[in-house]
Amino acid sequence: MSEKGIAQKVRDSLVGIVRGAGDVLEATVQETRQVTVATLRGAGDVAKAASGLGAAVISGALEAAQEVGGDVGSIAKGAVVGVVKGVGEVTTVSVGVVSDAVRAAVKGTSAAGTDVAEASAGLAQSVVGATRDTALGLEDAAVGVARGAVAGARDIGGDLGATAKGTVSGSLRGAKDVGGDVIETARATAAGLVSGTAAVGGDLAAVTRGAIVGAIQTAKTVGVSAEEAASATASGAMEAAQEVGESAVRAVTGVTSEAIEGVKVVVKTPFKKS
Repeated sequence: MSEKGIAQKVRDSLVGIVRGAGDVLEATVQETRQVTVATLRGAGDVAKAASGLGAAVISGALEAAQEVGGDVGSIAKGAVVGVVKGVGEVTTVSVGVVSDAVRAAVKGTSAAGTDVAEASAGLAQSVVGATRDTALGLEDAAVGVARGAVAGARDIGGDLGATAKGTVSGSLRGAKDVGGDVIETARATAAGLVSGTAAVGGDLAAVTRGAIVGAIQTAKTVGVSAEEAASATASGAMEAAQEVGESAVRAVTGVTSEAIEGVKVVVKTPFKKS
């Protein structure tokens, strides 16, 4: 089935479900999961089919939301989680699958009028929290969410710094929801944000600062200190910057060399030898 056909199938099935559902989020998760599983099991090349499936499923889900006036945010989150769970039932969920799905959702919800930072936070929390039902590790999920959020925000000309802040906040909450390692999630999310930003030519300093602010402001809620959260986030950003190159390292260093939100930021990542 073509991507257009998949989107149409999801839209048609969700229109009636959303109208009558008490729990729109869960109804969307189940329907999009079923469509994802059925599509992949009928595909000759499962890996190839999985790579483009997320965007099609999410497109159809958001079309349904617009048609019936449903909660766009809940339907977008449900669709992304449904895709991730569905792919996980048939094959291995990759960072790329998560990234593509989140990117499509950020773009779609923004088109419907949702704030990009708010969308990124909600998606991050839902998707990171859903990893317990798949073989994808928490840290890999955080990287995928981060890259997708940045790419989606870039596609629509959104504020990458605000997107980074929301993504880190949501990822940390998602990790706490499933009893995951909040500190390692902060590190992984920041690394994904920096590598994703570098890939789309975005402002690395703004993204690094936004990520650290998000970590600091969410720290108490998830049971860690602001200093721990800031350090882990800054360290993840530096790890990714080292992979990108010298200019990226300078951008991250410029942000982390000063206190942020009154918190001294300690980068614990060892620098690579030249």
